[in-house]
Amino acid sequence: MVPRSRKAHYHVYVVELADPVWNKARFRNANPDYQLGKPFVYVGMTGLDPDLRFDKHKAGIQANTYVREHGLRLLPALYERYNPMAYDEARSMEVELGIALRKAGYGVWQA
Repeated sequence: MVPRSRKAHYHVYVVELADPVWNKARFRNANPDYQLGKPFVYVGMTGLDPDLRFDKHKAGIQANTYVREHGLRLLPALYERYNPMAYDEARSMEVELGIALRKAGYGVWQA
């Protein structure tokens, strides 16, 4: 087994958002191709464990407003296979994952 680089400790993560997030004009405007019935999600990246990062959002610590107010749970099936990775990979993957989910009809927010 090849040891992982110390730099490969970044994660992308996806948080399911509650339906009332759709009432926010900025969220709606960012998702003109949203398909009815698909989930609303927040896609982020972190150097922390995604569970800890989600807890910080909910506690209002370096929090995204949509996650703090509407975050329900992490959706690890959408991101676990990518983690962990180096910083630059995580930055790129955050964008790529958001694009892929939007293309699949999800309502997506990224900071």
